[in-house]
Amino acid sequence: MSKHFFGDTGVLLGRSLRHITRSPDTIITTAIMPIAMMLMFVYVFGGAINIGSGTSYVNYMLPGILLITVASGIAYTAYRLFMDMQGGIFERFQSMPTARSSVLWAHVLTSLVANLVSLVVVMLVALLMGFRSSAGILAWLSVAGILILFTLALTWIAVIPGLSAKTMEGASAFSYPLIFLPFLSSAFVPTDTMPTVLRVFADNQPVTSIVNAVRALFAEQPVGNDIWIALGWCVGILVVAYAFAMNAYRRKIS
Repeated sequence: MSKHFFGDTGVLLGRSLRHITRSPDTIITTAIMPIAMMLMFVYVFGGAINIGSGTSYVNYMLPGILLITVASGIAYTAYRLFMDMQGGIFERFQSMPTARSSVLWAHVLTSLVANLVSLVVVMLVALLMGFRSSAGILAWLSVAGILILFTLALTWIAVIPGLSAKTMEGASAFSYPLIFLPFLSSAFVPTDTMPTVLRVFADNQPVTSIVNAVRALFAEQPVGNDIWIALGWCVGILVVAYAFAMNAYRRKIS
């Protein structure tokens, strides 16, 4: 059964990736908005934002930009799922001897690949803008692991509206609050500069711990509890989103 699942997922993943390569503008579009934000914050607002001495602003805000990149990219996952649902692709696959969940996993893995490409593009632009890190290979692997977990968690969230939305706009509109969430965190300014109510929210939402962990890893500073809180958030969101997505999928194909 496992061989059947992996083989079917591999075939369907190849199909989805071919669609991406035929339409690379989705990856370009995903990267353009975070890059534009990065340029604006660094060159327009950066001089007016006080983050303390010894840290360049591009180094400070890059982790938040990376999370915004992922949040932007998963909208396309919901869109592609919605289009497949509307086109009857799911029913066609269900009439074949394929593993039932392989269709969803193919979309999820496609999202992971596409978002990783977008993240690399954003990182390259950040390097051109002056981002520097002396982090070792273990720290970089830790950052990659956190970003992969975060991408998987948000992608499974995207699966839910992709399966249940009534319109194409509704399928992708869910990503807007996720894109906005980093602005209410430590991504762009320290939370201690915020009003009390906003600071309490910012300090206790998932993006802040993830941003703080990635920022500390890039700077080779102690990560403290942030990395465990970040991993807890990512895994928790992933498990809950996966459960709801599979439930929505079973209702759709039943």
